[in-house]
Amino acid sequence: MHSLSQRLLISVSIPLAVFFGVMMMVLDNSFRELADRTLQQLLDSQMVALIAAAEPQPDGKYAPESADLAARLRTPRSGLYAQILSTKSKSVWRSPSAAGASIDFGPAREPGIRDISYASNGHERIEIESRGIEFEDRTGQVQLTFSVAASMTPYEQQLWAFRRQLFGWFSGLMLVLLAALAGLLRWVLSPVRRMEREIHEVEEGRSEALGAGYPRELSGVATNLNTLLIGERNRVARYRDTLGNLAHSLKTPLAVMRAALASNNSVSEAVLNPEIDRMSAIIEHQLKRAAASGGALLGQAPVDVMEIVAELRVALLKVYARKDLSIELMVAPGCQFIGDRGDLTELLGNVLDNGCKWCHHHPCCRMPAAGQCWTCFS
Repeated sequence: MHSLSQRLLISVSIPLAVFFGVMMMVLDNSFRELADRTLQQLLDSQMVALIAAAEPQPDGKYAPESADLAARLRTPRSGLYAQILSTKSKSVWRSPSAAGASIDFGPAREPGIRDISYASNGHERIEIESRGIEFEDRTGQVQLTFSVAASMTPYEQQLWAFRRQLFGWFSGLMLVLLAALAGLLRWVLSPVRRMEREIHEVEEGRSEALGAGYPRELSGVATNLNTLLIGERNRVARYRDTLGNLAHSLKTPLAVMRAALASNNSVSEAVLNPEIDRMSAIIEHQLKRAAASGGALLGQAPVDVMEIVAELRVALLKVYARKDLSIELMVAPGCQFIGDRGDLTELLGNVLDNGCKWCHHHPCCRMPAAGQCWTCFS
């Protein structure tokens, strides 16, 4: 993957997807707990109403009056069901809504016991709340088990609808955020694409340098690239001029040699040697001019002056061993030279060589600071 935009989009989309996934789980859990509490509150309220409405019947059963029942308990297959089980007489009363439904409300509960159970009515899941109650009437002790059941299908349908809606919301929000991020990245990286385009134009020769107006983070890069381009352009021009000057300077010695060879078959060394020496001097002069005008390359590492001076000291002590010299070096710590190492070696070598050549016994090279250098003789 070579695109910065793709890398950033993927690196952001993965944490964003994880965050949205966690948020969906949290919201789903909260909604499910809210639905459970709502269903439990419904069962509790219906349980209280059923206990309050239960009255003894002539046949020994306990049952509420039809008018006291909630509308859903009077409607068959409404999803809300009730049952009163008498432990003593084994009689059972069921609400009209349970007609035709095969719901197992479970066994009788001991007095004071309240529990939640689950059953099924075909494909319908049922949550059942049962409570055992004991009291005394005119016939003696009575134990009743009140049960209220509610279908969980509506709540499950609401839960799945909420999940689908939640997934749609978060998916849409994630796509919008990623689209906004992609647009933002395109705007932020537009200077980089502009630099790429301008470099391509320079490579094709349609432009000589990069333009201005880059952001602060890229202005230094653009400036250094322009410096490099100008330096390389000047270097090529300098090489061309050097070659031209060299060719022009060699014309005269070559013409003299050609004339001498044409006029005399036995040309003496006295005629050729001066011209050959002249040609060598011209070539050496042009090469030195090219090297001296080279300047510092962009990104060239600085040269440690002390290292070069120490190497020259060792070499000069060997060359002038017969003079029994003592060469003293005084170079400021951290003194560095920005340029060609060979140029500096030649320059300092000439200076120290002159000092060793003309001194009596104690030459000294002092470089107290950058840009300052002198040699003393004694």
